[in-house]
Amino acid sequence: MSKSKKALLTEQNHKYLWQPFTQMQDWMKESPLFIERGEGNYLIDTEGRRYLDGVSSLWCNVHGHNRPEINEAIQDQLSKIAHSTMLGLANVPATELAEKLIELAPEGLSRVFYSDSGATSVEIALKMAFQYWQLKGRPSKKRFIKLKEAYHGDTIGSVSLGGMDLFHRTYSPLLFDTIHIPTPFFYHSDFSSERECRDHSLTILRSILEDQSDEIAGLFIEPYIQGAAGMIIYPEGFMKEVHDLCKAHSVLFVTDEVATGFGRTGRMFASEENQLQPDIMTVAKGITGGYLPLAATLTTEEIFSAFLGEYSDYKTFFHGHTYTGNPLACRAALASIEIFEKDKVIDSLQQKISHLSDCLKPLLSNPHVGDIRQKGLMVGIELVQDKNTRGSFPVDQRLGHLVSMEARNHDLIIRPLGDVLVLMPPLSITVDELSRLCLSVERSISVVTGDLI
Repeated sequence: MSKSKKALLTEQNHKYLWQPFTQMQDWMKESPLFIERGEGNYLIDTEGRRYLDGVSSLWCNVHGHNRPEINEAIQDQLSKIAHSTMLGLANVPATELAEKLIELAPEGLSRVFYSDSGATSVEIALKMAFQYWQLKGRPSKKRFIKLKEAYHGDTIGSVSLGGMDLFHRTYSPLLFDTIHIPTPFFYHSDFSSERECRDHSLTILRSILEDQSDEIAGLFIEPYIQGAAGMIIYPEGFMKEVHDLCKAHSVLFVTDEVATGFGRTGRMFASEENQLQPDIMTVAKGITGGYLPLAATLTTEEIFSAFLGEYSDYKTFFHGHTYTGNPLACRAALASIEIFEKDKVIDSLQQKISHLSDCLKPLLSNPHVGDIRQKGLMVGIELVQDKNTRGSFPVDQRLGHLVSMEARNHDLIIRPLGDVLVLMPPLSITVDELSRLCLSVERSISVVTGDLI
């Protein structure tokens, strides 16, 4: 593609588009990188340059780009029908996928409700949990617990369950009240140990549940790691104790697996660790292998049964979307699951996870790498101005952004969360590519911070 063509695309982009999570005043001063194709674990721009996809195209690509099996499944479905409504009708791929999801899901989950994004899957979980208690004759149970640094999406309900001021404070007048407990984030705490940090959060949760469980419908949590908050990993034992406390106090335990699901933590679902049994679980992002928008909210037979009754009882769950259970997306998801099974993807991850951990260790020698947090193939590298005080760089310096831009010079695409560099490559990434990814990040940090020797 000629430069004049790229110049035309840039003009069109700057004139007509509003980019997500982007300060457009800055964006319109830059020349965008236009991705035109994808092959395996690489993105290819309009000028033919190849970049390793270090964030799985926003945490959703699983088996690489242009995977033949998924392409063919979509093409086959397209030759039959692209979409028909699930309001009053059913379709084959959505039905078959529901069975596969329940086979893979943690024990106790038995029903699937489709939507089209992570935020909508959480919104559905919120409404299900609320209505469940109304139908069970416990109308006082209508409040929700969240973690302080939580992120569950951008719809009003999911924002109400979030705790990130940067994203959410503007909309505070629109939100409903929730109860929050502190995220046990040891690196930026004043506690002397991870255990002390963990126990502080658990003590607060235990007190809330003992005093207010009659008012609380459910607790929403990202299992084991908070993604958008900066890859915050909970201390050992925290998730299991939260799970047990919810079960003991009849509070619905809701896990948001939008980011962690489909292999990201080294298991198909993070909730499998410690045999957690969610009452409701949300999935999206990787469900189709990163091909098409699809999400699902999974729940137990107990919750499903509460909505059963005569038409005149009005127990129906009055919720749905035009593209609920879209056949193309569901066929893509079925093909993705087949790849998981055929290629034994989960079994192959442990070597990659271990290798990634080894490759990340040299980065800690950089005086501006304060902390490296890893759960499976999910990584957060926190950049700090002062390693001793853990002090941050001034916001207007945008260190994370500068490092991400420098990474492009090393043929790598990553995207930061503030000054936390996020690495979340496709599960199909090779050991050699993991080595290259970490080396490119190390060099990019060194160039930007002036420490390259």
